[in-house]
Amino acid sequence: MKIAKNLLWIDCTAGALAGILVISLSGWLTGLYSTSQSFLLVIGNVNLLYAWYSFTLATRRRRQESLIKILVCANGIWALICIAIVTQFSGYMTLLGCAHLIVEAVFVGGLAAMEWKWRKQLLIAT
Repeated sequence: MKIAKNLLWIDCTAGALAGILVISLSGWLTGLYSTSQSFLLVIGNVNLLYAWYSFTLATRRRRQESLIKILVCANGIWALICIAIVTQFSGYMTLLGCAHLIVEAVFVGGLAAMEWKWRKQLLIAT
């Protein structure tokens, strides 16, 4: 599949964009999401960490399957954390803040599912 070829690049680009946007706009988003700026900075930095890790994989010609599995697990765990945050703080966060985390959970969970499905194809860059 063509998407499998670019999946790690999609992962690192999306993570970097999300991280940069959330960090850059954290002061403004604090009011929109009804949450603390430090909370948003954690979310932004986690996205940058994922971006960095998936970038290190995307730039390799050959990848160890264990490293792909770590990415899959990390994406899956982050998706669950996003859902847990929404569940725990939905009474405090605005609908927009909850929607952001739900969309992030679906996107990252989808990445995890596709990376797992195509883990063998991701071992060698084409």
